[in-house]
Amino acid sequence: MSQKLIMKPASAKPLFSLNMPGVDELFPGFALGDFAVLYGSPSVISVTSLLCVRAQLPVQLGGLGSNVVFIDGGNTFRLYKISRLAQLHLLNPREVLERIFISRAFTAYQLTSLILDKMEETIRNYNAKLVVISDIAGFFLDSDIPNEEAQSVYSQVVSYLSNFAKKHQIIIIATYLPYSDNKRSNLLQEVTCNRASTVLSFSQTPYTREVTLEKHPSYVLGNSELPSENLTLTDFMGV
Repeated sequence: MSQKLIMKPASAKPLFSLNMPGVDELFPGFALGDFAVLYGSPSVISVTSLLCVRAQLPVQLGGLGSNVVFIDGGNTFRLYKISRLAQLHLLNPREVLERIFISRAFTAYQLTSLILDKMEETIRNYNAKLVVISDIAGFFLDSDIPNEEAQSVYSQVVSYLSNFAKKHQIIIIATYLPYSDNKRSNLLQEVTCNRASTVLSFSQTPYTREVTLEKHPSYVLGNSELPSENLTLTDFMGV
């Protein structure tokens, strides 16, 4: 498959783009220092796979020229999808996977430790400008964790992420996966979005797919329709 690439001059503040038709006009890209949240449909998992690959592209192609740290809170890392996306971007799949450093958590306490205690050392060791945190709230919805404790620790985690991204001038992207409508999930989602600098929601019906820019410090908020008709993410990527 051929790939159409438009070289862009490097700037002091490069944007990390999704390179998706219909989305780039609405949301040109993430900036260093952003703490972003993607939520809505399970398609956000595919979006983070795309970002893991695009982060390794040079800045002139909308990437970061960087390694990636992937903190997997929901067992959502998709090796095959990463390999396929690497091929679509004319990159070596093995080399792409070798530049994604995965840390897996299996409890809320492990996820908290990976973020609060180990993330700074991790990004320094791997020289990463992108951190992806998948299913950031999932473990905190465990009924074995008291409500007050879950809310307190989770608030500390997302506040830390927001400050960390600014301090270290990296991009942190967290996914908030859909869960049944309950008070704790709604509260944690609100806390996450309040602390984020950028919020993108993805939704789909049997007839349409949409992405909505719900929060950003400077871009005009709005939504954009994506192709549907059973198309996959790679079908409507601008590659």
